[in-house]
Amino acid sequence: MKAVEGKPLPLGVTITDDRINFSIAVPEGRTCSLLLYEAGSCEPCERVPVEQSVGEVHFIALEGMEADAYEYNYMFDERIVVDPYVRALAGRSVWRREYDIQQHEVRGIIQTGTYDWEGDAPLHIPYNEVIAYSLHVRGFTKHSLSKAVHKGTFAGVVEKIPYLTELGINQIHCMPVYEFEECLQYTNYWGYGDGFFFAPKSAYAASGDGIKELKDMVKACHKAGIEVVLEMPFTDKTPKQLMVECLRYYMLEYHMDGFIMNPAVAPMETLSGDPMLKKTKVMRHDMGFQTVMRRFLKGDEGMVGDAIYWLKHNSRQDGIFNSIAAHNGFTLHDLVSYDGKHNEANGENNLDGPDYNYSWNCGAEGPTRKKAVLQLRRRQMRNAFFLLLLAQGTPCILAGDEFANSQKGNNNAYCQDNPTGWLDWGKAERESELFTFVKELIALRKKHPVLYPAKEAEGIDMLCCGMPDVSYHGENAWKIPSEVSSRQLGVYYYGAYADDEDCFVIYNMHWLPHTFALPSLPKDKKWHAAASTKDGILAEYRLLENQRLIEAEERTVIMLTGR
Repeated sequence: MKAVEGKPLPLGVTITDDRINFSIAVPEGRTCSLLLYEAGSCEPCERVPVEQSVGEVHFIALEGMEADAYEYNYMFDERIVVDPYVRALAGRSVWRREYDIQQHEVRGIIQTGTYDWEGDAPLHIPYNEVIAYSLHVRGFTKHSLSKAVHKGTFAGVVEKIPYLTELGINQIHCMPVYEFEECLQYTNYWGYGDGFFFAPKSAYAASGDGIKELKDMVKACHKAGIEVVLEMPFTDKTPKQLMVECLRYYMLEYHMDGFIMNPAVAPMETLSGDPMLKKTKVMRHDMGFQTVMRRFLKGDEGMVGDAIYWLKHNSRQDGIFNSIAAHNGFTLHDLVSYDGKHNEANGENNLDGPDYNYSWNCGAEGPTRKKAVLQLRRRQMRNAFFLLLLAQGTPCILAGDEFANSQKGNNNAYCQDNPTGWLDWGKAERESELFTFVKELIALRKKHPVLYPAKEAEGIDMLCCGMPDVSYHGENAWKIPSEVSSRQLGVYYYGAYADDEDCFVIYNMHWLPHTFALPSLPKDKKWHAAASTKDGILAEYRLLENQRLIEAEERTVIMLTGR
């Protein structure tokens, strides 16, 4: 091979017909060399000075080099450095094995070859039609009862696609899937912190080939009508330019449908304005919906006004999504089972994790045999799903919430690479009634487009028909409950705005029953009971003959349709 003049951009490795170009940013004052290894070897066979530079970018091109035969690193002075733009890593295929970069155990792979996408492309599902599901690739199928052949891998996610489609999911949110160091002074199970952001994690691949298996997962999900969204938290030390290039790369190379960013470190305006990412969902976490709905759910006073805001807020306008529970915090089951966090197993004296969870244990802390408490917890979980799935923003379910998965009160399972942090698929069988309830509630949302309009409802009569698109009611029709002590709300969605039936949803989060007056319908329509959280299944459609009032039991949600 022969060293020739290279190019400073793009950063990373670029292969052309006759040469391979290497480019990397080097701190000022340091020398840079390119280390080459025979594929699979931990001993470098070549050390090539990289002396061409523009600013702090050093670069070199090599002719006559067979890319597949070599792996690479850099050396700054006498320290080995892995390319931050590396597309794949050798030596990282075993989960929770400690690797020493300075002993050449981790090396960059010069990526070649092609992949048959079979005509695949991002799905571009509208925000208002998305039903999202947040999962950890390893934890999703690692449990012994997951029934997955390839547990804890991208292939394991593929095996669960029929489960996701049965539930009604059409978008998955994946926690970090790039190469991160899981063996720190603690187990970095979630994958936050520094990483090689362009390289899919080979330990998440059953074959060790993270590139192929991530692409296989995306392609399989797309065939099933499911978008794939990656969480890319980066760090405050990550160059902004790298973030932009990384998202472009995953969109082009892996057909990703979207990304979830940390607005505290990511250049959100730059990303949302990037012409290459214009059709890609660039989203961010927002705790507004979660905090308000948790407080409304447990019966805090003064929450009706905030609940109204979040029930009608559209996600597209600011790139957020709604969630009652997320990996950072309690699962839904634990939200209704614990007043306080129980993170003792993390080894930090229960000082880690959020102190304010807006949770309520329904009368007993943690596991209990009290039937009244268990019954109330089940109803509260169903109420939570109503708040999530009948709000007009994009809903996101935390994996396992649909079958009451628990982390035993741990609200910060970042280091729990064990059954605490994995989904307990045994509960999926024991809690099949809750699964069926969630599945039918998702189907109910999809059946009624008035519940998920493309544009945010405005609460005004835009059709000049005498009815607003959405209106809010208390125990008296057309009167919003404004008292601080109010914990009940009726929401009327007028079907004509979406060529749909009218829908009236009653939320009684009070510990006392309340009677609601039903808004009057046109003479040719009557109210029918469609769903309730009183029991574990959605109610059959039942005509309410000439009924003007309906009693909502304590902590119950009821949905009616007018037809």
